[in-house]
Amino acid sequence: GFYIVAYAVGIYYLNLLLLFLTPSIDPALEDDDDGPVLPSKSNDEFRPFMRRLPEFKCWHSAMKATLIAIFCTFFEFFNVPVFWPILVMYFIILFFLTMKRQIMHMIKYKYIPFTVGKPRMAGKEDTGKVVVG
Repeated sequence: GFYIVAYAVGIYYLNLLLLFLTPSIDPALEDDDDGPVLPSKSNDEFRPFMRRLPEFKCWHSAMKATLIAIFCTFFEFFNVPVFWPILVMYFIILFFLTMKRQIMHMIKYKYIPFTVGKPRMAGKEDTGKVVVG
């Protein structure tokens, strides 16, 4: 039972995931150079990925949605008889189509939503000399 509640929570989780993976400043909407931009070359200054939905708010919203869904299962009103395989197939199709669109957006605007390969500051090599000061 309660397939509609589970489906609604799944759609909300998918929405949270998409907000978590998108940048706070969408390069598709921002064509001017007034605001901060994503680095486009390897020699550009390192800028961390700024998310539209920060990690803590994502987890907080997911926990609230989970608690609300659990609360909804206490009422028989939300136990609507549905054919659950259709909901599962529709959710899988929706997930793959939205993730394909999101990945194409990432490829088009050349951004990665995770900080990978951050340049590290390297000091001079140790020569073994002791500096007395």
